[in-house]
This record gives sequence, structure tokens and C-alpha cells, in this order.
Amino acid sequence: MSKVIEVVKGVAVKNPLLRPIAYKAKLVSQSNDYKKYYKKYEVDDKLCVFEAFNGRKYCDSPKAIYLEMLNDKKYKDYKFVWAFKDPEEFKYLEKNDRTKIVKYHSSEYKKTYASAKYWFTPSRLPDYIKPKKNQVYVQCWHGTPLKRLGFDIKVKGKNATKSVKEWKQIYEYDAKRYSYMLSPSKFCTEKFTSAFNLKEIGKEDCIIEVGYPRNDALFKYNQKYVSDLKKKLNIPKDKKIILYAPTWRDDQYKVGVGYTYKLGLDFDKFKKKFSKDYVILFRTHYLVASSVDLSKYKNFIIDVSNYDDINDLYILGDILITDYSSVFFDYANLKKPILYYMYDFDDYKNNMRDFYFDIDELPGPIIKTEEELYKEISNIDKYNEKYKEKYEKFNKKFNYLDDACASKRVLDIVIK
Repeated sequence: MSKVIEVVKGVAVKNPLLRPIAYKAKLVSQSNDYKKYYKKYEVDDKLCVFEAFNGRKYCDSPKAIYLEMLNDKKYKDYKFVWAFKDPEEFKYLEKNDRTKIVKYHSSEYKKTYASAKYWFTPSRLPDYIKPKKNQVYVQCWHGTPLKRLGFDIKVKGKNATKSVKEWKQIYEYDAKRYSYMLSPSKFCTEKFTSAFNLKEIGKEDCIIEVGYPRNDALFKYNQKYVSDLKKKLNIPKDKKIILYAPTWRDDQYKVGVGYTYKLGLDFDKFKKKFSKDYVILFRTHYLVASSVDLSKYKNFIIDVSNYDDINDLYILGDILITDYSSVFFDYANLKKPILYYMYDFDDYKNNMRDFYFDIDELPGPIIKTEEELYKEISNIDKYNEKYKEKYEKFNKKFNYLDDACASKRVLDIVIK
């Protein structure tokens, strides 16, 4: 049965008509398997399970909440499980005797979800996992959205693997399982409510508007921490740092490979202009499976795509270059320059996602050519004078709840 499902799934990427069939066949098989665990194990009121981005990383709001629980005596009797695709890489977490590591999709993984009282994740859980009435699923989500999500997508879209209709079904299916959903602002609460169809499914009261735990760390670091990070990544003390973090494109996909990324920059030219003063930390979205060959840019470009916690990269970056990624909302807490390199702006806005608000609100220049980008970097010392007022207005709208204590506020509500 599983081989049949995989064959249909592979063909379905090319033939949209087969996708619902492939999805349903796989879900039925996985759900039947999960039912065994669902029925067998009772809920442990002091067991919490965490995962981030389908078991790829140890990061984001689940990490912040986990660390808060470890350091608060109130939760000294609680036990914790983290799920990873590569458990061996994260075995060091088991140095804490209350923490256990399990493999993503394994029998231990299913057993944990069937028995853990509290679930924390910033992305969708596998569809076959269903909470019992006395279990608490906390959807932490992974940022403030610029580009439209789920039910808010109005354009037809050029997604290579799913139609707009399929995305809406996916968002609603996941939302029906939520006990709580985190929000860092009134803006996010409004957009999540519509994007996940929360009002229609009777879930509009599940949102907790208390800030993002993931951003707690941006208010806690010191200079020694920064110095240690530079040593860890072999960054020279005399170099300034550009964090380049573009998002993925819905229509860039290869069967058997996954989402890809086409460089919008000529790194040879970039190196020639800025290698004397800068180092680039290059961070692609976690969905981008194909790698970019950076071997010829050694000591200038450091690939940090697989670095677990992006907060460390925010802290290091003197300048952020991004496009439509939500990273700039979090980075804005640090009040450092942001450059928006949107070389494919018209296509992205009109054919893929469209945006929730006018990009004129963004606290930085909208750049559409490489030459413009180089000019902005060269004149970065004038950035604050030009964008200070817009930056302050931006943070008052989107980041006013972020501080060092969002994790504590979430736990005070979730764990009665």
C-alpha cells in the first residue's frame, strides 16, 4: 500500500487531479496506524511535546517556551519530548534528565503525541495526528505575515505543488485541531482569524495575543554572547555582517528535489564590491531543498541555512537584506537597517501571494535592481536619518508586545 501511495504522490505533483487521491490514500493509512496509539495511551498531564518545522530544527517559540519551563520551578515536575528528523544531532538535549529525543514519525513519536498533555509547534502537525479532548495543541506559528495566507489568498497563484483551494483545506484542517494560537499583535490576530477561517469553524477565541516567545531572546543577549557567536562562525572581528535571508517562491519546485531557489544576486559582483568590509550570512528558507554552491566565496559568504536558531543570526547582522520573508518583523525589534530586495516584485504580488498591507509601510527601501542594492549598502550610514520615523511607526503596529517575557505569558494562560 505504501509503495502505491508514493507512486501516486510522485505523479500527483505533475497532475493536480491526482493530488487529492494521493493525499487521501496516505492520510487514511497513517490515521489507521495512529489510532492504535490514540486508544492505547492515556494522557500524562505533565508531559509536553515540542517540534519545529517538521522536526528539522531546535528553535522558534517552542524552544523559548521549553527553556522557560526548564528555568521555572513551577514546572519542575514536568517532562519534555522533542521530535527531530535526525535525533542523533540533538542528543545533547538529553543531558537534561527531564528531556527525551524521539525520531519524527516514529512509533515513539506517535506514542508521545497520544499521551502528551501539551503540544507546541510553529508549523503544521502531520494531518494524521488528532488531539483528544483533554489535550492542548498550541500553534505557535512562525512570524507576522506580509504575504497572504490560506483563505486570504485572492490571486490564482503559481504554486507548483498545491492549488489555492488545497491550501485553504490544509489551513482549515489544521486549525480545527487548535486549542490555542499565538499572536504578537492586533494585526496578526485579525489576519490569522481570516487566513485560517477561525470564525467559520468556531475557533476565533483560540488566539492568545501576548507577543511571540521566539523573540524573547532578542531582548536578553549581551556583548559576550555576540563575541562567542562570531568565534563559532569564524567571523573576523573587523568585518561588518550582512544577513541575507530571502524567502522561497511558490512556483520554484523540482520533482524529487523539492522547492528550489534562483539567486537574484550576482555574488561575484557582490564580493568584488563589499568583501573588504563585509561578511555575508546567507540564509535560505527551510523549504528550499536545493543548495547553492558557495565554495568559491569562502571567507566572504557563510551558508547558515541549516543553522538552528535564526535569532543568533539576527543578533549578529548589522544589516538585513530580505524580500517577502517575515524575518524582517522579528529583526525590527533590534532597530537595525533593513533593505528589501524585491527584484521580482510585480510577478510575486500579482501572480503568487499578494500582500496584507502596502509595502510603503516597510521601514526601509524597496529595491528592484542590483545596482540600487549596492548603492543602499554603500550609503547605509544615512539609513537611520531617512527611516527612523517609519521604523518607530512600524514597531508600534507590529512588535509592541514583544519583550523578554512572552514565553511566561503564554504558559500562564496555557497551563492552568
